[in-house]
Amino acid sequence: MLRIAIQSKGRLNEESAAMLRDLGIDIDDSKRKFLSKSSNFPLEMLYMRDDDIPLVVSNGTASLGIVGLNEVEEKGYKVNIVERLGFGGCRISLAIPKADEYPGVEYFEGKRIATSYPQILRRYLESKGVNATIEVITGSVEIAPAAGIADAIFDIVSSGGTLVSNGLKEVERVFESEAVLISNENLSSEDQAVLNELLFRLESARISRGKKYLLMNIPESSLDDAIRILPAMRSPTVLPLAVKGWCSLHSVVNDVDLWDKVKALKAIGAEGILVLDIDKIIL
Repeated sequence: MLRIAIQSKGRLNEESAAMLRDLGIDIDDSKRKFLSKSSNFPLEMLYMRDDDIPLVVSNGTASLGIVGLNEVEEKGYKVNIVERLGFGGCRISLAIPKADEYPGVEYFEGKRIATSYPQILRRYLESKGVNATIEVITGSVEIAPAAGIADAIFDIVSSGGTLVSNGLKEVERVFESEAVLISNENLSSEDQAVLNELLFRLESARISRGKKYLLMNIPESSLDDAIRILPAMRSPTVLPLAVKGWCSLHSVVNDVDLWDKVKALKAIGAEGILVLDIDKIIL
């Protein structure tokens, strides 16, 4: 059974569990156990602090992990980044008191910067040729300037509301992060087989995202025009109707193109158009 480390609480925990359920994997986290097993897939969940996940995947305690890319980059443990998962997006930015003028990154020369991500910050400052003192704080970084601990901060930003409420403004976006699936560098053949099944399911879910399934009745005389409007995945499905001269056309379209496609199809005589959500697409 393959073990995957997941954040024990917070938004990334909820989104990771939702993703696994979307892949058809039963997750029992109602009792907040340290370990729990799926009832329908060879997967065991290990619930941990996010900053510990790269370590346990690197040393083999867990074969896989779902964690923010920022934690992988900060900790520097040897793991494979298998897949970017498309949720948990945030950035790590430099922020200063909102009353200060900001001429550029040279502002930070000789300043004290509070952060929970000293390694990412150190590499950034070195790349810019800036000498600054890094004050490592493990929580509530945003209060550091007001408390006199530091002149600026380097911290996670989502909406920016926390910065504003603490009298700060974002001046440099340094690192863009999202949830990633990571793996140990030396998976067994059994674990690799389970990972391959996970990736297969992930790809099926990703392909279906942002797509709709269209069904309609259309005159046979307009069929060629309809096929040009609807490229589908390989080609549309065409079925004859009981009424002579008419057929049923089935196709998949991108959600963003839906209304333009519907307008064009109606213009060539399409009727009874049904728009359906797609759960999964398996190629």
